[in-house]
Amino acid sequence: MGHFNTAGPVNRPEAYRVDPLSRWNTDEILGLIKEEKYFILHAPRQTGKTSCLLALRDYLNNEGKYFAFYANFEIAQAARHNAEAGIKALIHQIASRVDSLLKNTLDMNQFIRDYTPYYAEHSAIETILKFICQNVKKPVVMFIDEIDALIGDTLLSVLRQLRAGYDSRPDEFPSTIILCGVRDIKDYRIHTSQNEIITGGSAFNIKTKSLRLGNFSKADVIELYSQHTSDTGQVFSEECFDLVMEYTDGQPWLVNALAREVTYEMVENRDISITITPELLEIAKERMILERQTHLDQLVDKLQEDRVRRVILPMILGDETVFNTDDEVYCTDLGLIKKTKTGYEISNSIYREIIPRELTNVAQVNFQHIFSTFDWIAKDGSLCIKTMLTLFKTYWNENSMIVTEKMVGYPEALPQLIVQGFLQRIVNGGGYITREYAIGRKRVDIMIKWKYPPPTPISPHIYGGGRGGNDAVYNETTTPNTQTIILEIKVLDPNHSYQYTKDQALKQTAEYAKLCGEKEAQLLIFDKKDASKVQHDKGWAADEPNEIEEYEGVKIEIWKFK
Repeated sequence: MGHFNTAGPVNRPEAYRVDPLSRWNTDEILGLIKEEKYFILHAPRQTGKTSCLLALRDYLNNEGKYFAFYANFEIAQAARHNAEAGIKALIHQIASRVDSLLKNTLDMNQFIRDYTPYYAEHSAIETILKFICQNVKKPVVMFIDEIDALIGDTLLSVLRQLRAGYDSRPDEFPSTIILCGVRDIKDYRIHTSQNEIITGGSAFNIKTKSLRLGNFSKADVIELYSQHTSDTGQVFSEECFDLVMEYTDGQPWLVNALAREVTYEMVENRDISITITPELLEIAKERMILERQTHLDQLVDKLQEDRVRRVILPMILGDETVFNTDDEVYCTDLGLIKKTKTGYEISNSIYREIIPRELTNVAQVNFQHIFSTFDWIAKDGSLCIKTMLTLFKTYWNENSMIVTEKMVGYPEALPQLIVQGFLQRIVNGGGYITREYAIGRKRVDIMIKWKYPPPTPISPHIYGGGRGGNDAVYNETTTPNTQTIILEIKVLDPNHSYQYTKDQALKQTAEYAKLCGEKEAQLLIFDKKDASKVQHDKGWAADEPNEIEEYEGVKIEIWKFK
């Protein structure tokens, strides 16, 4: 039986797959190879780069015009600035990879034995590639994966040796070399052991083109999931495919991980008679986020990097900010953000969920005392939004300064993040949050979906927080209601009056509520201004009363936070 692959390249017959060679313009790549060009393939981690390289290697070798081989240069990452150790590891990697393809035709082990006494790190790669090309009767195509795992002197030595042999191709050097990594090499800043900074573009100025591997299309997702259906008979309902694209934007690891979670990790769904529905996908998404699998864990680690913070913080705040170009390129290459018609935004819904959750982990722990009872849950199981926000207002008045000190890296976004952290603790008991935030929005829009009455779980759940957990499965006799709650978070701009901010916020909140099909909404406005420095509006008290407004048919309750 097949499976959805979430670790390593798709090179096993049991793995469901989208044909790697269909994911890029193969004719263009073959044209570059025919012209003996050196070029770059880059894309975020776990998007299928290695799978594509291996598929192209096999295609070329089966065609018979070239000898193509793959080498993974990550093996020398630990050497860092120690070029001697790093290059030695790389020539052994090259020898091993070539030997596995040519077997007894070319004795790479003998080459290593003969060459070792004369080893010189700054010419070793050039020497071994020259040996291969002189002894293989075809043009050689070399795929170098994880090139950006190397740093400093080791990386610089590799790039310069490749450049040094370039004019000897194709007889004594590979006719084509493809460098593969997360970033385009022109964006590298190589820091040498002598404290020099050398750009990748100058160290490797022989590249012809940079190609970026994209995400899956909806058609790709349908093809991939249909392989599971053909293999097992288990069906994905038609509505699932749009939802998968909404959650993942086609990011290959997320697409596979979501499918594996819903069809395999959720044990009850191994019953192939169960149709996979959007509701089950929603549960699977929540489980993935909470388990913080490796891919998502790596994403979280990046949030504390200054280059990432300088891009993500304005998005959370909704500021209209012009990014530093290097930061923008870096975050795009990581797959964290994407450019749309309206500007930059977080790449997909799952990443958009993870970022505020992780940045408010400390605050969520501080909410524990509030959750000793479930006062915000009405007798029928629905959420009492007024009770819930009143509890939050009390917490904010008592703890906002304490929490600010613990918000490492993102204190400016305290209101936006703390509200989301609080709501996350609430909905962990049986609901879901949809968040909208991006550059220039000037606010955060939130939609809560809450299911009631309480579900009766028929299988174990992986986490608590309330009435059965997000992954609880309803008995057939249970028909839950869904309550939708709309909130908008707004922070007073010191350059504008409260009335100006309120007017803007009412319009924006009403628009979002109507988009979600709702006639009521909650507007949370935070006053972070220093009253001594502002001529208008002297701010308000911590216990400022709420206002009720109606805007274009939407009833909006305004909560004021000091």
